[in-house]
This record gives sequence, structure tokens and C-alpha cells, in this order.
Amino acid sequence: MNSRNSTNRLSPTSNFGSRISFLMLSMFSTMAALYVAGRLWLDSENRVYLIQELDRRTGQGRSAISVDDTLKIITCREQQKRLAALQMELGKASQEGFVSKHLLGNNEKDSKKKLLAVVGVSTNFGNKKNRDAIRKAWMPTGTALKKLEEKGIVIRFVIGRSSNRGDSSDRAIDDESRHSNDFIILNDHVESSQEQSKKTKLFFAHAVDHWDAEFYAKVNDNVYINLDAVGAVLASYLDKPRVYIGCMKSGEVFSQPGQKWYEPEWWKFGDKKSYFRHASGEIFAISKALAQFISINRSILRTYAHDDVSAGSWFIGLDVKHVDEGKFCCSSWSSGSVCATA
Repeated sequence: MNSRNSTNRLSPTSNFGSRISFLMLSMFSTMAALYVAGRLWLDSENRVYLIQELDRRTGQGRSAISVDDTLKIITCREQQKRLAALQMELGKASQEGFVSKHLLGNNEKDSKKKLLAVVGVSTNFGNKKNRDAIRKAWMPTGTALKKLEEKGIVIRFVIGRSSNRGDSSDRAIDDESRHSNDFIILNDHVESSQEQSKKTKLFFAHAVDHWDAEFYAKVNDNVYINLDAVGAVLASYLDKPRVYIGCMKSGEVFSQPGQKWYEPEWWKFGDKKSYFRHASGEIFAISKALAQFISINRSILRTYAHDDVSAGSWFIGLDVKHVDEGKFCCSSWSSGSVCATA
């Protein structure tokens, strides 16, 4: 009897302590969330300024905005979305009396920054001079390449393996890769001029499996690009979830063996032997959803003699926005393009 009364007397004190602990924890969590919201709010004016600056420059037709500027603006827009979500969570927290675990989970998920683009420069064993020229002209090396990746753009040369696995060609690429650290080596692909379409397909699948980016772009190793301008062009299409960007073209399907652009399966393109609309293979980009589609369906996607035609065929029948981007036409710099062929 005495034992029961003793227990009852201690119970109110224990409950009171638990309430105090819960109240203190709730107040601390709410104050922490308000602090984060406040810091984001203090930066809002800078974000708005950067966005307005991009709009102003774009409206004046200027292409001098840098990759840094573009990536900062993208980050600011993402921060604005996060701030709006945080404010909604805080409203809910004030009603419940504590900050929900869902809010903390969202903050952890958003902390990993999404890349703007992964750029694959398609190359082969005999083109080391082209790769060296690109490294000198527009592709950063060493720590500069790493810093560019931290800002949101990954660039890699893309190459397969020799048909004689482990021969001097393979060893030379392995040595170059160890020195430069700027290769994607597709170990399951045999390097061949007749297999360029499969190589392009495997690049997109590999890239989307290894990097989370808004866009994935393929470039030939005889193309020189203005990286700042390419970043600005891609950023202008961020609001389109399934987009295929390039210098769109069509033309004759060559059916005679020995012709430069011979297509062995010419008969599949109809009696008039004309290609459907597709982006030039010199440079084109696709959004993440399309790269994921290629990755998932890589084993059944048909490839033709040329990778630009093959890529165009993969998106026929899909709800895809084809963008005929004149700036990706590499015929000349004077036309306003962001690229030129060597």
C-alpha cells in the first residue's frame, strides 16, 4: 500500500519533467528552422538581382554571361523553391508545436547539388592530337576541371576498348586517363567507326547512371565550343522536362554502298528515302528524362549507321520537345553559334 502511494507521488514530477524536456526540444527545433529560413531570406534580394541580370542580358542578345553566372542563377532559383517549401513546413510546425522529421529529411535530400550538364566528347584511339587541342582550347584540366564539376558541369572524353583487348591502343588510353583523369572508358564497347551509334547510346546510359544532371550532351572531338555560351543555352530550357536540343536537319538517305553516308538499312526510311528530323551529331543535348529512357531501354533501342540519325529515332513516338537551336549549328562563329568545327 505504501509502495503504491509512493509511486503515485513521484508520477506528477516525472510527467512535469518530460513536458519541460519536450517543450525545450520543440522550441530549439523551431528556432533552428527559423534561423535557416532567415538566412535564406537575407539572400533573396541577391537571388532576384541575379535572375533579373540574366533576363536583362538575354533580352539584349548578349552571350557573354559566364558559366559561373548561369550556375549561380540556377542555384538561386532552387533556393527560392526550398525557401517556399520551408515556409510551408514552418507554418505546419507552428500548428503542431514542433518541427517535423519530414522537414529535416527534405533538407538533407536537397543538400546534394544537381549538375547542370554532363558533356561527353566522343573520341577514338587515333585522335590524341584532337584531345590535346581541346584541352588547350576549351576543356579545363587538373584542378580547374574539378572546380568546374563542383560548379555544375562535368566534361569527359568518351572512348571504348580495342578489339584486341589489352593491346597498345588500350594501354595508351589507360596511361592518358591516369594522367589526365578526364575519360569515360566504356569497357563493354569495342571502338569502331561502324559502332559510333552504339557508343553514343552507351555514353548516355553510363552518364545518367553515374551523374545526376539536368542535361546530357554529346560533342565530337573536332568541335570547339564556347562553354559559357553552351551553359547559358542549356539553362534557358530548364523548364522543359523532355527536351532534345540541337541543330535540327533532315536529308537524303544514301542507299549505294561506297557512298560516304551510306545507310545499309535505307529501305526502312520509305520510298522517298528521306531522313526524319534529327539533331546534327556535332553537338546535341537531351534532358535527364530522355537519358533515363535510353538507359532503361538500351538493349532494345535500334541503332543505324550514323549516331545522329539513331538518336533521333529513339525519340520518335515519345512526348519530346524538339528544339531547333541555331546556336548549335557549328558552321561558323559569325552566325551566333556556340561551336565551330576544326
